[in-house]
Amino acid sequence: MSTGKAASKQQNNISTAMMVILAVACGLVVANLYYSQTLVGPISKALGLPPGVAGLIVTFTQIGYVSGLLFIVPLSDKLENRRLIVSSLLVVVLALILAAVSPGAILFLTAALLIGTGSVVAQILVPLAASMSSEQQRGRVVGNVMSGLLLGIMLARPISSLVAGLWGWRTIFVLSAVLMALLALMLARALPTRYPESKLSYTQLVASLIQLLRMYPILRRRAIYQACLFGSFSLFWTTVPLRLVDEYEMSQQGIALFALVGVAGAIAAPIGGRWADKGFTRTITITAIISAVMSFLLIAVIHDKSHLSLALLFLVAITLDMAVSANLVTSQRIIYSLGNEARGRLNGLFMAIFFIGGAVGSFLGGLTYAHGGWVWSTCVGGALPFLAFLYFLTETKPQS
Repeated sequence: MSTGKAASKQQNNISTAMMVILAVACGLVVANLYYSQTLVGPISKALGLPPGVAGLIVTFTQIGYVSGLLFIVPLSDKLENRRLIVSSLLVVVLALILAAVSPGAILFLTAALLIGTGSVVAQILVPLAASMSSEQQRGRVVGNVMSGLLLGIMLARPISSLVAGLWGWRTIFVLSAVLMALLALMLARALPTRYPESKLSYTQLVASLIQLLRMYPILRRRAIYQACLFGSFSLFWTTVPLRLVDEYEMSQQGIALFALVGVAGAIAAPIGGRWADKGFTRTITITAIISAVMSFLLIAVIHDKSHLSLALLFLVAITLDMAVSANLVTSQRIIYSLGNEARGRLNGLFMAIFFIGGAVGSFLGGLTYAHGGWVWSTCVGGALPFLAFLYFLTETKPQS
């Protein structure tokens, strides 16, 4: 064990090859949270879910992710990281197979919960990358690894729509199960051994989450900013496929092409990381928040069936993804600077809080679209980042 600790401490300059491996792994794992986002329509119909609660398909996955962040990620400060990562991936493989064969809603939602729980592997890999990098390169490393993660998020939607259009929605879960099994084998061979330094028991680690939340105001603030942004992001991607089908009669292939546009937002991650290294965290955050508010304002005002309205949906798909990506990397850069020993728990807390925002956004998106239509959904979507804007106005101290 001491050898593992020593090796862990010596690796303060991560190699390019390892950075690529971690980025690809994060992207493949986190994609599991988003495959169902553009498939809410066909999945809910196949499982017999009413339109008003169709958003639960995405919400349950995000609730599972929050649970994993609170109860699995703390283990990364206790157990050897490589073994924990591989074990969690095996859970994801089994859950994906269960989702693919589910005949009804209850079994599928159970599988979605487990998919989300196991997919917290991504939030063990990102702090691992941070711990393997020097302070000077940490923002760049986190930005590059997060680019892979964000590409996974953004590519998951078009890929799942395309696959569903060709072979049915269950196929994407089968394909992902195969990918996760192969990824588990690759990471078992490629990752270094890392033994955490914490001496706390598991119960103490979980209990310490409340203490950490109280101890770091900057953690609470950053998590609330991101929760509001991610809530609006999740609301948009839960409702826009429904609108594209209802108003523009798009097929799953058409939705896949639309979702592919959002990939452009991934460029904000490495840029945000570099700017965060230079100390421009407040500028990045307020720009991201205002961009999100203005994006929803545009599509709330112009919402007819015109080409202009459709073009604005494409534009907002990009601007929302960029806003979420840039602020996420900036916030994580700040949080990873708070302490090495509790890095896994700090990251888990941050991600849990903002994914709660995502779960709320997904649920509200399905609910408002079913009962009030597109305008109601966009109003709620714009209100979430506006709350972040009001909270930003209370920030009195520059953050680094």
